[in-house]
Amino acid sequence: MRCCQGSFHKSANYFNMSNYKVKLSKIKAFAFDVDGVFTDGTVLATETGDLLRSHNAKDGYAVRMAVLSGYPVAIITGGASESITKRFSLVGVKDIYLKSLNKIPDFLDFCNKNNLDPSDVLFMGDDIPDAEILKCCGLATCPSDAVNEIKDICEYISLYPGGRGCVRDVIEQTLKIQGKWYSASGAYSG
Repeated sequence: MRCCQGSFHKSANYFNMSNYKVKLSKIKAFAFDVDGVFTDGTVLATETGDLLRSHNAKDGYAVRMAVLSGYPVAIITGGASESITKRFSLVGVKDIYLKSLNKIPDFLDFCNKNNLDPSDVLFMGDDIPDAEILKCCGLATCPSDAVNEIKDICEYISLYPGGRGCVRDVIEQTLKIQGKWYSASGAYSG
């Protein structure tokens, strides 16, 4: 397994964004940040201290399709709310890492548990805490409204912002290229 903390670093200047579709055909797993990816980054705090997030149902459907198609999926977030675990457990995600301030150890744990090389994994993040994973995963992606430092690292920038379909975008593209996306006709399409 390639180490994420070594000298291997990639940037958008080195990789051409047009080659990301070639990499989609080799993706075996997905990993995502939550706030700013599954959400628009807005967090509402209740009087009891719980943080409320709004998720896009289309993103959830795509995650469920990935899980049902046999792809390991990880959530790696600095968030600590139990509602994150409940939300992603509902769509079949088993690898959920909360309070992940240094995300690399959790990313490598996900890879080890699922017998994956980091190059097998598409990761989507939107802000500075996601940078190190984006530098070593197989395909670095981000929402259209990610911070510029993250956009500079990513090989694919979704046309959709966080919480508005960016997760669906990358999963649907991957599954379609690999012939595993379920179409309205009831058949898988490629």
